[in-house]
Amino acid sequence: MSLPAPRRLPYRVCMVCLGNICRSPIAAVVLAARVAEQALPVLVDSAGTGSWHVGEQADPRARATLRRFGYDGEAHRARQFDPSWFAELDLVLALDQTNLADLRRLAPDPQARDRVHLLRSFDPSSPGELAVPDPYYGDAAGFDETLAVVEAAVAGLVRELRAALA
Repeated sequence: MSLPAPRRLPYRVCMVCLGNICRSPIAAVVLAARVAEQALPVLVDSAGTGSWHVGEQADPRARATLRRFGYDGEAHRARQFDPSWFAELDLVLALDQTNLADLRRLAPDPQARDRVHLLRSFDPSSPGELAVPDPYYGDAAGFDETLAVVEAAVAGLVRELRAALA
């Protein structure tokens, strides 16, 4: 998959899941760390399509998993995706098909819809399943699995970002 060309710098990316306390914060923290390592002009944010957790930190299990693997997710506060953000975002990455459909429905025009993709579509080794597993109702091992899936997808995304920003 090739990324939309930057409309301006920094390139703006928003990770989106349902409640913005598990998958999308993990994905945003991982992507922010990777683009910082490579000094890419990319701003990373996250949000949820639902409003249940607005203002809350990431799930304690998500924060613990991030910490165990060398990331810092403590600053995260959940937000609900606002369709007005499409005007500023270059790329909106859904963590599953339901959120992808919701985001495309919220997009104000075809150009905005074209900037909405599944995060896992950037993982060339994905076994065909493009949803990032939601660990919310599981145990800590589910958060480790989610992080591993996110890291694989982010590696492919960073390759695409490097190319798009070259």
